[in-house]
Amino acid sequence: MKVVDLLKNKGQSVMTITPDEPVFTAMGKLIENQIGSLVVIDAERKIVGIISERDIMRAAYSDYEMLKSKKVSQLMSTNIIIGIPEDDVDYIMGIMTQNRIRHLPIVTKEGITGIISIGDIVKYQLEEIQVKNRYLEEYMYGQIL
Repeated sequence: MKVVDLLKNKGQSVMTITPDEPVFTAMGKLIENQIGSLVVIDAERKIVGIISERDIMRAAYSDYEMLKSKKVSQLMSTNIIIGIPEDDVDYIMGIMTQNRIRHLPIVTKEGITGIISIGDIVKYQLEEIQVKNRYLEEYMYGQIL
């Protein structure tokens, strides 16, 4: 399966934030939308970073009070790994595992078109296994009514 197919099923909405917004705003967006990361974009909607729950938790552990004054740009990751819609989902899973990341923006020449999480990958794999199991049961036991 290709990423484009996964995004068709999942949806292509991506929550974003700008680098100059407070970390508390990022925390609110993460909590309200029940997501694990936000893509950080500049005024031209170009990806400049990504900020995750993990980034915020690490900062909170070292100095909770500083979160009140920190900007997203001070905590976001700027070494962004991206995927493209034509990538195979198994390839994306390997990239995410190798780089120990849980969220991967999907981009085209026009800009960001979606984001894939490790949860999306796991859901895809579970569905694939269930379909294979069903076919094997039908093969072994005949047509199941």
